[in-house]
Formats: sequence, C-alpha cells, structure tokens
Amino acid sequence: MNAHPDTQQAWLVSPADYVAMRPVDFRLGEPASHYVTMADGCRIAVDVYLPQPATDAAKPGPFPVIALFTPYYRRFKLRPGGTGEVNPNTGKFRDFFVPRGYAVVVVDVRGTGASFGTRDSFRSPKERQDSREIADWIVAQPWSNEIIGSTGISYLGAAADFLASTGHPAVKAIAPLFSVWDTYADNYFPGGIQLKSLTKTYDDLMVGLDHDEREVLKQFSYFSNPDFEGPQPVDDDPEGVLVQDAVKQHLGNFRQTEFMPEFRFREEGLPYDPGFSSASFSPYSMSQGIRPDVAVLSVSGWLDGAGYMNGAVSRHLTLKDNPRHLLLGPWDHGARIDISPWRKGVEADFPLLGEVLRFFDTYLLGLDTGLREEAPIHYFALHAQEWRAARAWPPVAAEQSFFLAPEGALSTTAPAGGSDSYKVDFTLGTGDGTRYERIAGIDSRTYYADWQGRSDKMLSYTSAPLASAAELAGHGLADLWLQSSEPDAALFVYLTEVEADGTERYVTEGLLRALHRKEAPAPETYVTTWPFRSFSRADAEPLSPGRIERIRIPMLPVAWRFSAGSRIRLSLAGADADHCGQVPHGRPPLLKLAFGGQQASALILPLVGAEERAR
Repeated sequence: MNAHPDTQQAWLVSPADYVAMRPVDFRLGEPASHYVTMADGCRIAVDVYLPQPATDAAKPGPFPVIALFTPYYRRFKLRPGGTGEVNPNTGKFRDFFVPRGYAVVVVDVRGTGASFGTRDSFRSPKERQDSREIADWIVAQPWSNEIIGSTGISYLGAAADFLASTGHPAVKAIAPLFSVWDTYADNYFPGGIQLKSLTKTYDDLMVGLDHDEREVLKQFSYFSNPDFEGPQPVDDDPEGVLVQDAVKQHLGNFRQTEFMPEFRFREEGLPYDPGFSSASFSPYSMSQGIRPDVAVLSVSGWLDGAGYMNGAVSRHLTLKDNPRHLLLGPWDHGARIDISPWRKGVEADFPLLGEVLRFFDTYLLGLDTGLREEAPIHYFALHAQEWRAARAWPPVAAEQSFFLAPEGALSTTAPAGGSDSYKVDFTLGTGDGTRYERIAGIDSRTYYADWQGRSDKMLSYTSAPLASAAELAGHGLADLWLQSSEPDAALFVYLTEVEADGTERYVTEGLLRALHRKEAPAPETYVTTWPFRSFSRADAEPLSPGRIERIRIPMLPVAWRFSAGSRIRLSLAGADADHCGQVPHGRPPLLKLAFGGQQASALILPLVGAEERAR
C-alpha cells in the first residue's frame, strides 16, 4: 500500500492506494478537433481524446465521456518548433483519464478560443444551453456509450453544475472542483463587498485570451509561454482562417470591469434586462434541474478565494437527495499549492485526481470501488496535518464562546458591560499573499507569510493561553454589538493563532458590509449552516449612526488545531485596501464595539479538545 500517513485513518481505501491498484490499459492519442453547430447557428470548437489500447486487457469502446467546458482555450497553437503544454487549463484531466478508459471532450465555450459567438455575460445562460446541445452531439457519436460526466476547476466546475442542471439524461455524475455555487456571495461580492482587484485582474486575463492579446497574457504564468500563438484551429481549418474570424467576433465580448459592478445587489436585474441578475450566472439558481440520481463530488480548499469553500459546502447541503461527496483540503484555488504553514513542500501532493477517478469509476463505469462505504465528507485539519472523515456538516457540533472583554481580552465568561472605540483606517490592507490572489490568476506560492503584526493596527481581543490543544472545524462566528458614526461600514474580522513564542498565524476571516446585516432564512437552493443574507436591495438598510446593533459575521470555514499554550485572537478592521474599496467612500467610520451584559459580543467557534476529538 502507498497511502500517505495522513490519509490512512480517514479513508478505508486512500486515494493514493486506489490509484495504485487501478489498471491503466490505454494510452493517449492525438485529438480530433471539430466544430459543432448549435441550434442558433453558432459554431463551437471541441477536441476529442479517445483511449488507445495499450495492453491486452484494454476493451474497445464505446467509452464513457468526461466533458470539460472552458473559456481559457481548449488548446493553444504552438509556433513551429515551439514546446510546452498546449492545454495548461485541462491537460492534466486529459492525461489522467484517457489512459484509464475515458473519452475526454474539451470545449471552447461560446465566444472564446476557436469558438464563434460573442459573450454577453460571465457564465452566460447561452453556454448552459450550448452544453446540453454538446451532450446531444456526444451521445450520437459511435465512440460514446451515452454516459457523460463533467468536471473541471473554477469556471469549468460551475459549467459542470450548469450541464447537470439541464436535466440531460446522459449526465450521470459531476465533480465541480474549486467552483462557486453563488457567483455573488462566493466570489465577487463576499459579504456584499466587491473585490475590486479581482474584477480588474480577471478582466485583463480575459482580454488577453478573447482578443488574442499575447502581450497581456505574459503577466499570467499559466499562459505566458512565448511559443503560444493563440487558439488552436480545428482540423478543418488548417490555415486558421476560421479561427481568425472567431476572434474578431470575440472583440465584442462583455468586459468584466463594466459588467460585474452592475450587480451591487444580489438577484437584482439589469436595468436593460430585469430578468437577468447574478442568479443568471450562479449554479444554485438552476440546481432544481439536477436530477436526484446525478452523483456530485464537491471539492474546495481552505484558502480557495473569498468563499468557494462555502459554495462547495452549500452545494453538498442543498443537493441532499443526490449521491454526494465533499472534500475540503489544505489548498488554494485549484489545489496548485499546499497552503499549510507546516507543509512538506510547496506544491500540493494529495492525489486529487485519484479521488475524482474513484468517483467517476463508481458512478460512470459502475465499478464497485468501495466509495459508497466511505464517509461522505473528508477534510484536512491544518497544524494537526491530518485528514478527517465526517458523516455530516458541520463536522463538529460543539461550540465554545469567547467573550470580548476589557483590555483586549477574550474571556470564557462574559464580563460586565463596557465598550471600545476604533477609527477605521482606509489604508489598512492584508497584502498580496492572501486567499484573494490565486482566484485572479496570480501565481501565489506562499500565504500570509507577513501576517505577523498586522493585527496590531486592528481592534483585537486575545484569549489566555490554551491549557491543551483544541481543534476548530467549521464556520466560526463573530457575534458583535456595534455602533458606527456613519450609515454604512465594511466589517472585516480575522482569526489568529498567537503561539507561545509570539508567532502570529492567520487562521481565517469573515467580511460583511453593514448595509447587508439583516439576516434571512437560507433558501432551499442555497442551504447553509451559517447566517444567511439575501444581499438584496429590499433587505439593505443603512445604519443609524449612534445606535448599537447586533451584527453576526460568519467566518470562512476551516479546520485548524490550536496548540497548547497558544492564544486565540479576534481582530476587527474596517478596510482591506489591497482587495476592496472604501465603505463609505471617503468617510472612515468611528466604530464602537460593546461587550458584556445585554450586549455580550463574542467569538463562537466549533471547537473541541484534541483529546476529545480523538475519542
């Protein structure tokens, strides 16, 4: 057996062991590339990779198909004599699944790559309809056994959700990896606060791709190969005439910097199209179209952007009638990097595709892989450096409250009444080594390495040293009683472990625009175990300056072991200048935080002692 030591207790059969025992009877051949014409006449470029026999045990097709829908080029063209991976976005799926008996189809979504059309939206509803028509085309091919799965990272994962939501009968399993469930709250407006830097950087990336601006692409490490010469033409376009025509159509694509600010309020329609809102490009809004027999594997990481892990958890909770699995690891967006301060190496070494393979083998090939006997949830505990298995979310039901107290203390008992004041500093930021860079295509390698001392400029409360190790697993909650001098504020709360030697380690954070403080019942299409906000215009309400109100701010989920002797710190700020704009513009609020008595502000953590967890 080849199991990683940190997986042996969490799985009956570890992902590494499964990969080691799984036969590889095929090899990868050259792709065939086609245009598939949609009902409206738009031509969509697809690459088809078919398994080629490599052993006597290889059975001839037809094969189950894994479909990937990408806006980041299905394949780059290389200059003569050029080298490099022509498919930096999906090549690893091609290389892993085709030799194991799956046909892989990679699609340039409408308005991108070699496909024709003009994009009118981020994750346009037109792409959803296209995916159904592509599925129709796949099942009509002689190499297809009429069973389809879909997967991919980020945009591609959401496309898998959308494909399943069409209800196409051939779609049997999807594995959305590091992808949103709600584009508004999980990605661009976490807590109702727009991520300004993400919008700009992502727009640069898509201009570089959609307009074939190769100088622009050089700033993105994934696409900076100087041998790249734009999107690869299909086989019937050897001179590249058609792909040039397609790129000309892409010049009319929407611009992210102009498009995304239109959606200040969740589910509010565009002025020129009241029926089109943030829900139109969010998978949750179409989730009731996913048949209950479609299996779903949701994957995310603890530093996967501003809320992708919330999306993975909510997808898992929402699709309660489906065969479903949830995996949360020590990863950034796409699991390119192991984000743990105690990592063995920079790159993530967990065999993620092995877990996806076992999932597809179970639900597409119908193999008895033992997956159904495994716990449905697996997550990685940072600092403990171990995987855990769980039957339900949240994995830890117990909660421990730490009350804010005088002199910057966090106490296990509520103090007498009191308050602290804090003047927001709009220059305060969290740096450029955070959870927010990778989702914009920036090649981050270390995370929060400069966290030491950052909380000194915030309003902070710190506990006494822990008598024994304790493990957090799930969503922490900052339950605060606040007053503001202004009618709005951006509230950022941070959780830090202060080790016995004074080392400060970022654990997680939460953010909320005070305008959106009103809580609402979570809808059946976005189930949560943490406080839900509609972020709608109807529920938005300015603060009344001088009035203290209770505001509960959920933190992004994480599993983290605090060491014996460490202290837990909660910090409050009113700005993250590196990622978000000012709220309100040019008017830094004076915040008053109350504690004790009837206004007992507290930090509530799903926390258990390490010894108790072991039992």
